[in-house]
Amino acid sequence: MSAAPRRAQRPRDPQARRDALAAAVIDSIAEVGLGRTTHRSVANRAALPLGATTYYFPTLDDLIEAGLRQALDDLDRELGQWKERLCAAAGAADLAGELALLAAQHAADPRRVRVEYELYAAAMRDPRLRPLARRRLDGVRELLEPRLGGSIAEAVAALLDGVVLRAATTGEPVDQAALAAAVRRVATE
Repeated sequence: MSAAPRRAQRPRDPQARRDALAAAVIDSIAEVGLGRTTHRSVANRAALPLGATTYYFPTLDDLIEAGLRQALDDLDRELGQWKERLCAAAGAADLAGELALLAAQHAADPRRVRVEYELYAAAMRDPRLRPLARRRLDGVRELLEPRLGGSIAEAVAALLDGVVLRAATTGEPVDQAALAAAVRRVATE
């Protein structure tokens, strides 16, 4: 009796598996929220065995943190693009208009915004997540500080956060003209 042919196993790449799991966490958070993200749902999304989630990330908190870190890396790349665009903006009017455009573009990606605000909400309850949330919040302020100074940069960053949150919550697009006018008012106070 001949043995059944063995199924070829795909090579195991630990980093690729970690990355796939982190990406699956982001997808899960964007779709069902942080509170309903589980090892099982992440494993299913990543098309990996359930045991892979606990092998690479022993606790659900570890798994979620890995996904949020990856999401923040993506947001950091976005901030790098913002920096390039804002450096090209010559005056305060250009800066306000560019910020309004960038905020509108960011708000137009509901998946990304949901993950970002899920992180903020979770950080209110879980102090371990606060450094991750601060990384994003401080990133926008730090981007604006050289042009606006500390307190004005903080106020404009808070304004942008509020406008993006409102757009994400209502499903309405950012009113770029109104946002640019508000940024100009705050920046010249």
